[in-house]
Amino acid sequence: MTLEIAVVLGIALVAVVLFASEKIRIDALALLVLSSLAIAGLVTPQQALGGFSNPATITVAAMFVLAAGLQNSGALSGIGRLLGKARSPFQFLLILFLVLAVIAPFVNNTAVVAVFMPIVIAATASIGMSASKALIPLSYVSQMAGVCTLVGTSTNLLVNAMARDLGHPGFTMFEFTALGLICLAAGCLYLLTVGRWLLPDTRGAELVEHYELGKYITELRVMPDSSLIGTSVAEAKLGEQYGVFVLELLRGDDKAWAPRAQQLQEGDVLLARGDWSKLDELRKEAGLEVDPQFKLQQRSFEEVDQVLTEVMIAPRSRISGRTLGTLDPRWHHQATVLGIHRRGQVLRDKLRDVRLRVGDILLMLTPASQAAALRADHNIIVLSEREAEKPMGWRAPFALLTMALVIVVPALGWMPIAITSLAGAVAMTMAGCLNADDVYDAIDWRIIILLAGLLPLGVAMSETGAAQYLVDNTVGMVRSFGPWVALATVYLMALVLTEFMSNAAAAVLLTPIGMSTARMLDVDATPFLVAITFAASTSFATPVGYQTNTMVYGAGGYRFIDFVKVGLPLNLIFWILGVTFIPMFWPF
Repeated sequence: MTLEIAVVLGIALVAVVLFASEKIRIDALALLVLSSLAIAGLVTPQQALGGFSNPATITVAAMFVLAAGLQNSGALSGIGRLLGKARSPFQFLLILFLVLAVIAPFVNNTAVVAVFMPIVIAATASIGMSASKALIPLSYVSQMAGVCTLVGTSTNLLVNAMARDLGHPGFTMFEFTALGLICLAAGCLYLLTVGRWLLPDTRGAELVEHYELGKYITELRVMPDSSLIGTSVAEAKLGEQYGVFVLELLRGDDKAWAPRAQQLQEGDVLLARGDWSKLDELRKEAGLEVDPQFKLQQRSFEEVDQVLTEVMIAPRSRISGRTLGTLDPRWHHQATVLGIHRRGQVLRDKLRDVRLRVGDILLMLTPASQAAALRADHNIIVLSEREAEKPMGWRAPFALLTMALVIVVPALGWMPIAITSLAGAVAMTMAGCLNADDVYDAIDWRIIILLAGLLPLGVAMSETGAAQYLVDNTVGMVRSFGPWVALATVYLMALVLTEFMSNAAAAVLLTPIGMSTARMLDVDATPFLVAITFAASTSFATPVGYQTNTMVYGAGGYRFIDFVKVGLPLNLIFWILGVTFIPMFWPF
């Protein structure tokens, strides 16, 4: 092992650990990797900055804009009505899968899930079906359909761009389609049969008419007329009577964790956790109020012009990583933040000090007049009420035609996808399918920075020999068993890495390894690149392996183990299908 190889592998190892720990934002971490490689002299300045002009980066950015144009133009209107025609859960899932199979191969799957989540939640409620039976399938099928074309996921484009940089001819628009359709059909069959049985049913006491979100954390202030004054939390038996648990007592600057014996006084603030219906019942009966520091205006919960709304922090939200206390008050849209819900974690900070994450759900009391502005905010996804369908004007067919040309022209070999997608984004903007300001909001800049920042790592691994070193000491151990076993090993490595870190990062690390494996075995690299593409684009076993999983994690009321139970068998199915069919379509 040379010094260069040791440094590259050291940087890669630190990146993997930090990606898995989620201690640093993925875009910041990507820039840290880029800077480290450049400072260490492992890549030239041109190579370090080349990711920002890479066709994959440009294409992914443009596809975000195209997806927003389709949505804003009304081209996706009518989907809610179509899903509402289902008469049974099985029929609903079947219709949903067919719609996703048509849309997700051509529209970024993160955008697809963001658009479909409120629609699916409302439609499942209308047929008496738990949303938890549909949201994991929504995430999974959007990923499965995404690998059917080159533009279906950013990972497909990333592997294609890196492969070209490493001397491979790359892939055509529909080269993955045959294998993708086989995997999609098998995955849908699994979700309609065994998967349906494994999916949890999280229906409980309804929070609002549509569905129950789970337990919220809120702050309740003890008012002068409260019946709790002079009693302790233990004496009040809040857990037994209301199912509400006091996590912390705030009295001035003092904090008491899990208080039970302290006598309550006027002005005390209780950090409480429970179903919102129970929290509100306690508030009314015990003389408490939601701590007014979050209220832009003091208003009664029962005022008729207020709408109880659940919103989720969106994947590309600018408020992710910030606290409620530091946000611009205008972001609230004159709303009251009543509580925060985060899956898999009990929040113990004051609400204004909670650092928001993608997937967090806020319960807000919003003026009815501000509901439309709230739905139009790109930082959040409104879950609890269905957005009014946009009228089908001339822009809807224009957007569909533009999207078709973006796909067909490069498929015929007339022009690169980076150029057609960029031209399509400009055309939709000029046609008014979305405003110029919306263009910047539509792009998930963290993904763009992630791609641009990680591409030099692939270059460094290939040029320093780090990829070959890893191959010799991993896949090389099964070399004597032939390329089929090596393919299964590479696919499995990609599968495991993707579940615990960014799928883009896994693709960047493994693409040079796939190329080096092919050189070691003296076979075509295409089967290994396809295996990495499919494994890195489909993450089913954890809620953190893919953005769409994170999005449905909180909204569906899931536990971490639900993804393991439903997703792990699906990962194994894809692994078996990949190892079986990849050599048939792309011989060694």
